[in-house]
Amino acid sequence: MKNIFFIIIIVSFTNVVLAQPTKLQSKTDADAKALESKMIELRRYFHENPELSNREFRTSAKIVEHLKSLGLEVQYPVAKTGVVALLKGAKPGPVVALRADMDALPITERNGLPFASKVVADFGGQQTGVMHACGHDAHMAMLLIAAEILAKHKAELKGTVKFIFQPAEEGAPADEWPGGAELMVKEGVLENPKVDAIFGLHVQSLLPSGQIAYRSGGLMASVDGVDIKVKGKGAHGATPWDSVDPIVVAAQIIQGLQTIVSRQTELTKAGAVVTIGSVHAGVRRNIIPEVAVLEGTIRTFDDDMQKKVHEKIKLTAEKIAEGSGATADVNILVMYPATVNHAELTSKMAPSLIRTAGEKNVVVTQPVTMAEDFSFYQRKVPGFFFFLGGYPAHLNLKTQPTHHTADFMIDEAAMLTGVKALVNLTLDYSEGWKK
Repeated sequence: MKNIFFIIIIVSFTNVVLAQPTKLQSKTDADAKALESKMIELRRYFHENPELSNREFRTSAKIVEHLKSLGLEVQYPVAKTGVVALLKGAKPGPVVALRADMDALPITERNGLPFASKVVADFGGQQTGVMHACGHDAHMAMLLIAAEILAKHKAELKGTVKFIFQPAEEGAPADEWPGGAELMVKEGVLENPKVDAIFGLHVQSLLPSGQIAYRSGGLMASVDGVDIKVKGKGAHGATPWDSVDPIVVAAQIIQGLQTIVSRQTELTKAGAVVTIGSVHAGVRRNIIPEVAVLEGTIRTFDDDMQKKVHEKIKLTAEKIAEGSGATADVNILVMYPATVNHAELTSKMAPSLIRTAGEKNVVVTQPVTMAEDFSFYQRKVPGFFFFLGGYPAHLNLKTQPTHHTADFMIDEAAMLTGVKALVNLTLDYSEGWKK
């Protein structure tokens, strides 16, 4: 998951008719409780043994072992290290897909957990700790237990469930792009059998544990990369008039890019963010270099705004550089589209979430500027993605356990709500499905 900005709005659900649990759902809820300790054990295994994007070999092996033990049809590898399993119910019905991501991050863990990662790996030519600092370990554990619960009730299940364990959500290595969900879709994960709807969730360490947050339409931003190479003329630091200083030009470009959002984007329709997160230039304090390189990200909420912001970035950088006698080469890497929840599906399934977590524990969130490659599935079939709160309030933490940091942690008790939500969404959708 890219970035960590999160705001919620609590709304009234007085007009929502709550779904009532069927006998099967009452049994699956009880199964979830009975399997909670097993789910925590799985989560801790994944947490202690994290692997980077497209390197999830031990992770995949553990997943394949568990799924085969349930008697499911298992396909491996998919999209390099991904796993897909099929559960065919005894009764006719739709094909529902459930997805969990698998990869960890190049972060050295320091939260003091007894099952903290000690794994070290190479990332970009440097040795670094590896950590599940975004909750993917919990996602895998919840989906494996959801598979176990649904497999137990295969005789009562309507339709087919496709369990998707996806690598590289955090982004494949540069020389292995595309990866993750994009590659899984290209390799046909939504076909044979064709998926009718897909569901996914993401733990959110800053939301109250067990709370569910969702929204219809645009939930999460697209994310694209931008690289700008500013080429000037080098000189001695004592005689800047002999140079075309690429560092000064780069600074002007950074300032100019911010006006794209503040003055050139219609923010009443949707937000946008342009961030330069890396600046590289020069090797010595008294040498004006020839080149400065900027690296950043672009976040938007719809395709039209995405296109316009891309055009404005290119124009702004090139013209500022030209005005100073330099040049700017702009390269935009299109990464993940916006995560957009299917309106009809969201409306239909919201009561399932409310029944799962309780009306007071389900909220509607504003769009958030983090990004998720679950969006690639939603571009092909109706999809619904939501957040599961996991703030470990019982630990009385002095600092917030923010995603993508060395201090990240979650309340494992929240996973019970998560697995119930996945199972209930599957059963409710299948029950209400009409061919």
